[in-house]
Amino acid sequence: MRANDILTIGELARRTGLTVSAIRYYEAKKLIEPLRTGGNQRRFLRADIRRLSFILIAQRLGLSLTEIAEAIGHLPHGRTPNARDWSQISSSFRNRIDTEITRLQTVLATLDGCIGCGCLSLDNCALYNAGDTWGANGSGPRVLR
Repeated sequence: MRANDILTIGELARRTGLTVSAIRYYEAKKLIEPLRTGGNQRRFLRADIRRLSFILIAQRLGLSLTEIAEAIGHLPHGRTPNARDWSQISSSFRNRIDTEITRLQTVLATLDGCIGCGCLSLDNCALYNAGDTWGANGSGPRVLR
C-alpha cells in the first residue's frame, strides 16, 4: 500500500465535501471503517472516498442508512469497488426505487384528480374515508402510503 492510499479524516472530508462530524457519524453507523494508528488516530483508505460518495448519492435517492448499510456491507474492504460491485448494488436498489416511483405516480394522479375535480363534496370525494374504514389498517395517511 502506498502512502497516498491512506487519508486522514481531514483529507477525507476535503475530498468528499463532508464535514468531519459527518464522517464520524457514518463511521458510528458502520458504513465506513477506519484504520487506527499506534496513537489511535483514524486513517481511511482512498476507497472510502467512493464509499462515502455512494452513501451520499443513495441518500439523495431516498434510501435509508439501513438499506445503504446492507448494500455496502457486501463490498470489499481495502479496495475500491469495481463496476461489478456497483452493478450488483444498483440492481438491488432498482426494485426499491421502481416501487417508490410507482407509489409517487399514484399519489400524483390522486392529487391531480383531487385538485382538478372541484367536487368540494365529502360525499363524492375519492379520498374521503366514510365510516373510517381505512382506520382498520393503522393510523396515519394510509391511502398515500
